[in-house]
Amino acid sequence: MTIAAIPRRRHLAGLSAHGFHRVVYYEWGEADNPRVVVCVHGLARNGRDFDTLAQALVTTHRVLAVDMPGRGKSEWLRDANDYTFPTYLTTLTALVARSGTERVDFVGTSMGGLLGIALAAQPGSPVARLVVNDVGPIIDPAGLQRIGSYVGLNPVFETYAAIETYVRTISAPFGTLTDAQWTHLTRTNVRQRDDGRWVLAYDPNIAVPFKQANSPIDLWPLWDAIRCPTFVLRGAQSDLFSHATAQAMAGRGPRPRIIEFAGVGHAPMLQSEEQILPVVEFLTGESTD
Repeated sequence: MTIAAIPRRRHLAGLSAHGFHRVVYYEWGEADNPRVVVCVHGLARNGRDFDTLAQALVTTHRVLAVDMPGRGKSEWLRDANDYTFPTYLTTLTALVARSGTERVDFVGTSMGGLLGIALAAQPGSPVARLVVNDVGPIIDPAGLQRIGSYVGLNPVFETYAAIETYVRTISAPFGTLTDAQWTHLTRTNVRQRDDGRWVLAYDPNIAVPFKQANSPIDLWPLWDAIRCPTFVLRGAQSDLFSHATAQAMAGRGPRPRIIEFAGVGHAPMLQSEEQILPVVEFLTGESTD
């Protein structure tokens, strides 16, 4: 599966406790297709992570992948304490409204998966089908500590080659990727400053609420409230989402199908046919054999 073409770039006005901000999202597929998939990335990533999955869905769906506030091309928030779920959920509510359809499918990786769980659990939720990628109602501390060791540090690099090496290093749990896939995942998640040096394409302050959290999450009540068809992906070596948690999820709430990918940690990046085709099959209801 090849890296996808550049999508159409759109934007909307999001709202936090300290005002409005510009939110960028990407659109693939026919603009009037009412069959919509919303894709949401992990903590320090952005919507371009879903380029390849979107390319696999364009014949059946309109795909909307958002740069959450402070990431990618979206505006940085005025107050770091607004980088929290209430702000993100209002962003997604606005995106669903912008889609022009009342029901959407949802694919969320890590933080995006937690947001999908929160949305799908609400009475009258617009989520019709839910894909949760390498996250669950409880999170293993080891994974949080690893992510906390680098997110928000804001390193600066003299060359693009140096920042790609850095991205490959901190993102090694993504598993074995081709050089083209690593370049795509780096190019779409970095920016070159006016002085020619390179930095990551997110506001370092996204880490402030993440590092201030002083109690483990427990989203089992939300999980148990989900009623839509649900599919859970897991990297077999994930340090954030344990096999035991995945198995517990399979037996309660929406009772999803679980699939694990060997040789992958946190998180499967949906770049290969092995990872993408099961998602396509789930969202389309069609066999991909």
